[in-house]
Amino acid sequence: MAFLRESQGPRQPAIHAPSVVVWLIATFVLIYFALDYAPPSLQDGIIGNYAFYPARYSAAYLTSHAVAPGSLAGQAIPFISYVFLHADLGHLAINCLWLLAIGPVVARAWGTFSFLIFFFFCAVAAASAHLAFNWGSDAPVIGASGAISGLMGAAIRMLWATRRNGAGLQLAPLLSRPIVAFTLFWIGANVLAGLTGLGAGVEVRLIAWQAHIGGYLTGLLLAALFDRWSRPSGEVPHPS
Repeated sequence: MAFLRESQGPRQPAIHAPSVVVWLIATFVLIYFALDYAPPSLQDGIIGNYAFYPARYSAAYLTSHAVAPGSLAGQAIPFISYVFLHADLGHLAINCLWLLAIGPVVARAWGTFSFLIFFFFCAVAAASAHLAFNWGSDAPVIGASGAISGLMGAAIRMLWATRRNGAGLQLAPLLSRPIVAFTLFWIGANVLAGLTGLGAGVEVRLIAWQAHIGGYLTGLLLAALFDRWSRPSGEVPHPS
């Protein structure tokens, strides 16, 4: 007996996100599990060399602990490499889901190259903000949340984009009501988490709230510059 089957369109991908976002998440996952199965000595070496330690940049700390400052590359690489390290599965999952929710908004608007440049620029800014407020600390910072906070800063301006003079959707102004309201909420929530220790665990898992705020503000402020560079027409595609 034959049955008629309703015609279906082309099969949609399981994850409807730009490939750069999917590959970035895949990289986080691959590195996490590779380290998880690595010998403890190798894990310690990776954290020691590639996590972000504010103490690495303090001459007073290095002198008092008789530690060599290392090469210029050894000091510069952690500003980016810390993004690829995560403390546990929960930390990894939260950052991957957050990136999957926020990343596509920015990636679709700007394309792969601009997205990656912006992401890593926000990572450096987040680490720099943490360094400024935690000078000489020997607690390592790891995880992509500072860089993702920067993507959020840009995405918020896209999500509240406005239409002007028939020129298409434009980024929401910095001082518009929804941007100011969300920014105050974001800063307040992170300060509260940082001061109360909400969600904190062992030292390597402490919430780097200054990095979150630094990354977010960098993304918020530089979104317009990257937007003009990536799309000279200035039109923001409507997020979907």
